[in-house]
Amino acid sequence: MKKLIGKFLYFLGGWKLDNHLDLSKIDKCILVCAPHTSNWDFYYTILGFWQMGIPMKMFIKDAWTKPWYGYFIKKLGGIGVDRSQRHNMVDFASNLLKESNHLYLINTPEGTRSRAEKWKNGFFYIAQKADVPIMLAYCDFKKKRAGISKIVTTENKSLEEVMEEIQEFYKDISAKYPELYNKKIY
Repeated sequence: MKKLIGKFLYFLGGWKLDNHLDLSKIDKCILVCAPHTSNWDFYYTILGFWQMGIPMKMFIKDAWTKPWYGYFIKKLGGIGVDRSQRHNMVDFASNLLKESNHLYLINTPEGTRSRAEKWKNGFFYIAQKADVPIMLAYCDFKKKRAGISKIVTTENKSLEEVMEEIQEFYKDISAKYPELYNKKIY
């Protein structure tokens, strides 16, 4: 049902799904989603993932999982995190991936819809620790396309090498609010 809803709402909005990867060969990964300048990113991303049948989870402020609509956020894959507390999210996330048979863990490394001077890099350490690839998802508002189009591995690579590869991928993607997207990610 989700697949049909995703296709229908993409059709209504004039969007196209752009996926060039055989996702059946990827059981687990960190799924980086960028640029993240609007809540519309979430909308189009989720609809795209529904069309692809991706088993996803995402960390979200626990304030989003507690009110009456929290049930729906959790059903969408939301895992509430109390950001006022110090947590070892790298260990928690890597264990979640290790214990799962099939999981795409969504990460928005900008950490905000406002302009970020650099990306948070926890996703790199989670991928390393869980021994999973990083897959790059995007929403291009200029082209009205969204999808997953690149796999990045961390094995034998430094953080800087991985960030450079990711930065190169996202350099031509148009955000909903381009002035809020810093293309220099590290």
